[in-house]
Amino acid sequence: MEKETGRIEAFSDGVFAIAVTLLVLELHVPELKDGDTPVHLLEALKIQWPGYIAFIISFFSIFIIWVNHHKVFKQIYRRNTGLMFANGLILFLVSLVSFPSALLARFFFRIRNSFPLPFIPDCLF
Repeated sequence: MEKETGRIEAFSDGVFAIAVTLLVLELHVPELKDGDTPVHLLEALKIQWPGYIAFIISFFSIFIIWVNHHKVFKQIYRRNTGLMFANGLILFLVSLVSFPSALLARFFFRIRNSFPLPFIPDCLF
């Protein structure tokens, strides 16, 4: 039996690829002044650590969803409207991952200082 899901899988892979690309766009190279040493660069990079953590968590979240998506579509040979809408919902949710990641990276210190978050250990600061 021939698979009817080729176009759905190709479109899905494209959405996953774009979602990961959007995550990378939130990583920025620090600005340094003339005469700054490598120590200044290291300090500037250390300040951006919430962005790196947000990127890693989000990347692997998208990766795990993609792996499971791939496994599911290995078992499906025929498409129908319900499958396409369910797949669209998954892709919609995947495309949203970059937004909370950017929020976490940008406002981590402000949120942490404004109200206590019990799930973030103080040893991280």
